[in-house]
Amino acid sequence: MALRPLDNALPITPERPKKQTKVAISVQKQTDLGVNDENRAPFPPTTADVTIDYVSSENLKALPDPEISIQSLVEGLESKDWLKVCDSLNNARRLALFHSTLLLPLLEKVMLVLVKAMKNPRSALIKTSIMASSDIFNAFGDKILESTASDAFDQLLLQLLLKASQDKKFVCEEAEKALKAMVGSMAPLPLLQKLRVYVSHANLRIRAKAAISMSHCASKMGLEAMEEFGLVPLIQLAADSLNDKLPEAREAARSMVISIYAKLTEKEEEKQEAWQTFCQSNLSAIHAQSVVKVVSSQ
Repeated sequence: MALRPLDNALPITPERPKKQTKVAISVQKQTDLGVNDENRAPFPPTTADVTIDYVSSENLKALPDPEISIQSLVEGLESKDWLKVCDSLNNARRLALFHSTLLLPLLEKVMLVLVKAMKNPRSALIKTSIMASSDIFNAFGDKILESTASDAFDQLLLQLLLKASQDKKFVCEEAEKALKAMVGSMAPLPLLQKLRVYVSHANLRIRAKAAISMSHCASKMGLEAMEEFGLVPLIQLAADSLNDKLPEAREAARSMVISIYAKLTEKEEEKQEAWQTFCQSNLSAIHAQSVVKVVSSQ
């Protein structure tokens, strides 16, 4: 029997190339590839190699030369290098806490930079800008709403509500701290006016975060401030949030109801009767029943 020609033999499967081991290297410009110069200075670290230190407000120190620092602050905040922006934001924090009079004329500009930084995809820049927001709230308080920076604050408030609604835990937690600092440092009445538009926001989480801040504002208000805002609009806002889809919004609404009840009935002898009359006179039957039930269950 004739042997089968070798040409008809089964093809030999080529050997699979071995998987190369991944080695972490710094990415260089294409013009630097293939150059082997022992006398060349080492390349500076890339941004991937940089570690950002998040300095708490308690550990910040005053600037040794604030007058010089304030002159270069705007340039640093407008830099295209995000690391320089982070550094400038930390200087803005120091200026806010220790040299607030120098920073006040630039407050609107700084707050707009905070808004821009919070829209950046870099988490480190986002967190630094949120931390700067807390320090600015604590340093300036009501001056933010009284100054020309009020419009910039509106944009900043929305960004903080958005960041507090994120899934990134360390960003979310920092934004929640900033919102607490905001409520703690500002008069509740004007802040409540700013927040009320967000309790009907299309985003469920933004509604919830706004409701929480509103409940904190309500807990700080006396009866006179509540009446200035409007007791009826206030209880209606709380009643609407009682039916929200998110538990934290409903819990915030219950807290707001308790605050309103406490101030409204403070001098009433028949507290439950006065409360029930107020609710039934200003709310729909279903909402009135829900609001009355919140108090009776306490």
